[in-house]
Amino acid sequence: MKAKIILLLFFLFSVSGFTQNITVSGVVTSSEDNMPVPGVNVIVKGTTRGVSTDFDGNYSIEVKAGEILEFSSVGLKTVNITVGTQKTINVAMNTDIASLDEIVVIGYGSQKKADLTGSITTIKAEDITRTPSSAAMQSLQGKVAGLQVVSSGAPGTSPTIRVRGLGSYSGDASNPLYVVDGTFYDDIDFLNSEDIETISVLKDASASAIYGVRAANGVVLIQTKSGKVNQKPQITYNGYQGVQIAQNIVKLANSEQFSTLARESGSAAEASFIDNAMQRYGRSRVNPNIPDVNTDWYDLILRHAQIQNHSLGVTGGTESVTYSLGLSQFEQEGILRMKNDYERFNIRTKLNANISDRLKVGVSALFSNATRYRPEEGAFSSAYFAVPIMPVLDLSKTDAYPRPYANANDLGYRGTQNPFPLMENTENRNKTRNTLMTFDIEYELIPDNLTFKTAYSHNFETLEVRDVRLPYFFGVGNAFRENAELVKKNETFSEQTWDNTLTYNNDFGKHNLTVLAGTSFRDRSFEQLEAKGLNFPNGPGIGDESYYLDLAKTIDISGVGDNGVRQYFFSYFGRVAYNYDNKYLLYGTFRADGTSKYQEKWGYFPTVGAGWVVSEESFMKNNGIFDFLKLRASWGELGNANVNASTGGITSEEVNAAFGDVLYPGLVTNSDFEALKWEVTAETNFGLTAKLFDNHLSIESDYFTRETRDAIIPVSRLLVPGETRQNVGVIRNSGFEIALDWNKRVSEDFSYSIGANFSTLKNEILDLAGQDNLTSGGDTAQRSVVGGAINSFYGLEVAGVYQTAAEITADPLAQEAIGRGLVILPGDFKFVNQNGDTTLDAQDRVDLGSYLPTYNFGFNFGLNYKAWDFSMNVIGQGGNVIANMKRFAIRQTSDPNIDRDFAVNRWHGEGTSNTYPSARGIRNPWSNQFLNSFFVEKGDFVRLQNVTIGYTLPELKGKFNPDIRFYLTAERPLSFFKYNGFTPEVGDGRDDQTYPIPGVYTLGVNIKI
Repeated sequence: MKAKIILLLFFLFSVSGFTQNITVSGVVTSSEDNMPVPGVNVIVKGTTRGVSTDFDGNYSIEVKAGEILEFSSVGLKTVNITVGTQKTINVAMNTDIASLDEIVVIGYGSQKKADLTGSITTIKAEDITRTPSSAAMQSLQGKVAGLQVVSSGAPGTSPTIRVRGLGSYSGDASNPLYVVDGTFYDDIDFLNSEDIETISVLKDASASAIYGVRAANGVVLIQTKSGKVNQKPQITYNGYQGVQIAQNIVKLANSEQFSTLARESGSAAEASFIDNAMQRYGRSRVNPNIPDVNTDWYDLILRHAQIQNHSLGVTGGTESVTYSLGLSQFEQEGILRMKNDYERFNIRTKLNANISDRLKVGVSALFSNATRYRPEEGAFSSAYFAVPIMPVLDLSKTDAYPRPYANANDLGYRGTQNPFPLMENTENRNKTRNTLMTFDIEYELIPDNLTFKTAYSHNFETLEVRDVRLPYFFGVGNAFRENAELVKKNETFSEQTWDNTLTYNNDFGKHNLTVLAGTSFRDRSFEQLEAKGLNFPNGPGIGDESYYLDLAKTIDISGVGDNGVRQYFFSYFGRVAYNYDNKYLLYGTFRADGTSKYQEKWGYFPTVGAGWVVSEESFMKNNGIFDFLKLRASWGELGNANVNASTGGITSEEVNAAFGDVLYPGLVTNSDFEALKWEVTAETNFGLTAKLFDNHLSIESDYFTRETRDAIIPVSRLLVPGETRQNVGVIRNSGFEIALDWNKRVSEDFSYSIGANFSTLKNEILDLAGQDNLTSGGDTAQRSVVGGAINSFYGLEVAGVYQTAAEITADPLAQEAIGRGLVILPGDFKFVNQNGDTTLDAQDRVDLGSYLPTYNFGFNFGLNYKAWDFSMNVIGQGGNVIANMKRFAIRQTSDPNIDRDFAVNRWHGEGTSNTYPSARGIRNPWSNQFLNSFFVEKGDFVRLQNVTIGYTLPELKGKFNPDIRFYLTAERPLSFFKYNGFTPEVGDGRDDQTYPIPGVYTLGVNIKI
């Protein structure tokens, strides 16, 4: 008996020994190069207990004997090890080609990149935060094949974004959809770059179609930063301070050049104005034939401007709860020397909790408070035209107010030509507040197989506009702004979304099936109230405390407006993704969208995709070149709900008509109502994804054709003046994209990466419902014709410059124009006779090119050596043109200056130029009756986009051991282009006063605790 008791106690002791917690630690390395792997998830299988490896691959975790440790990381094959009595477990992990290095976020879910059949490009946090900008999308410029990012230099403005071209006749209707953590937005200019984990661009229909009518122009998916399970609280700070410097400043004609142009113009009046300036301001000591004033207006209106950003983040998690908190303050001065600034404060939080093994809850919130002072719109064009022989201030003007601004009227010119009165007495302020809330619940109806998720989000935005225009006087008898003017506008925007999804996922041997079904309800509303007041208190010592309509002496009734709109959307959608043996992939989605916006209430949008992982076939094993090779193809249809809703109505008019001797009353009914429906985009995509040479080289390549049917275009009405919009156009975008990336870790201390992408685009109109063309712009026309691009520039083709009177005599076109009373002299343009008659007129105009680039490219290089890191990006585009509307406007602007390029290269005698006209010729009605090829310039450019160099401090001794990295960044330090403007990046191709895009130079620090 005693022996049995001893045996039982021994057994119980043994069991307790096996079931007590033990601490297991070790190092995780890569089997490829034996280097430590950070960030590997080490989880006790079947539980939520786990840790992650540190920078050196180390981990430590408490487990019980018999439990299984699961080691997993994106891009590596998962390893399972059963714990015995050992306390040290080192693991070497192999590369998992099938995962292709990452899990990709897709609509209403995620998917292994290897399983994708569509075209998706993902940019990670470290590439986003290198760009010092208020707009997160600016960081994608040159990094995504098929994505055009047109920069904007004004503080607080978002870049123009186009995914695979322009698919709608209305340019504003071609913006992509932004989805932030599952919530829809029209733009993301409120979002701080430091809060973003990844940005994924869904380019083709297969990838985008799950979003239906919002996805015709591509989708940009954004995942914000989250905490991780069993992660100790981690505090990060990123801050930078820098300066912005105007780049590629256009040189204007100086006083000597301008005086020469005035005397060569043949105008006695312009020559006399030079004399008036010499009498008023004196003669130059260097050249007594020009005034003693030489004002560089661009130099005076521009300044070096400050930029800074401070971001603080906290992330962490327990076994059941993860959290993330972010605070940021961004400030940016404008390079225009006026109240032209932008500042934004953001607070963001995200919380996810596992209530049980089957129930999860997530909450996130973001509040953004931004203030933007908009630049004076006319400042840059006014500076371009202002004559250099006049100063900013004329101290003799004692009757001027509030400062003695110089006025070109005093010299005889018809315009005032001084930008400073406008800049210094105008204040345009926008205050924008965004409140974004999301709440979701996820429940596993069948563990690991069937999940239900419901998510509600609300985006509420308010905009307060306050435009102040203070009076100023140039003096007695001069032009002035008489009334103090105050415009106030309040706008509110609300969008509520409620999504419900049911997702089934299961493996059947070699078969993997994922099925999703869902509904989505969306409620959008917008309201606006506007009023205008005149002559409120203003003057020295009076500030913005008087900027209230109650203090205005007069309310301008014509400036009062009140309007709004409310729209509803409801959708059904589904998706099926099938994978057989990691070789054969099928993917399909279907979405039905209903809306109150158009007369056609419902739209139906299907898509299908297929993929073949060739490298998994037996004949490709051990081929020595391809580690992974996938061919993919997709087709789908998308809708475009961005086009404005129907307008117009039915009107009736009483009329009387006589028949015989009797007068009969009658009624004539007229309708200009636009019965619109969805624009529908059908897209076909063929692609290739590959990894070569031991996974060092990655290739993504696509060819696509995107065709917009039922495009909404203006159509002339039969027998009735005017036109209405109708769904009758067809527009096609097609192109080729390729992205190459090479990554190599040479040793523990040294690694490098090289990447490049290139894309082409052909934009073509296929149908205009029988109309010859769509033309807008009058003598500065843009025209759309079948076979051409949307809104191509349209004008005369310059054949050269007349050098002698004999050339004019020999030209029938010139002789016919002279017969009509025009004066044509040497130095005037010579034009191409396109239709063979003897008259130069509108019929001789031709296509001068499109503002859409036919190709874009990007190149990046990075290296890491010990504590140093370096990266560089180069971008470029070509095949597009820009209409230099500043220069073309010389023909209709009173006595203006012009750029130095023209002054130096102008025709001023036989043989001096066969490209530039003379000073008289550029203003001659013969030379500028229509837009012509001289004023339409190439928009090609190459730019060193970003250079960053960083240094990480050595580890500190002791318990407090933060990671600290200092870095220097140069954004846009060098640009190369021939266009005669500040920048070749012009969204619509018409450069009349484009805000310069500055170079930005910053010093920053990253701290991680």
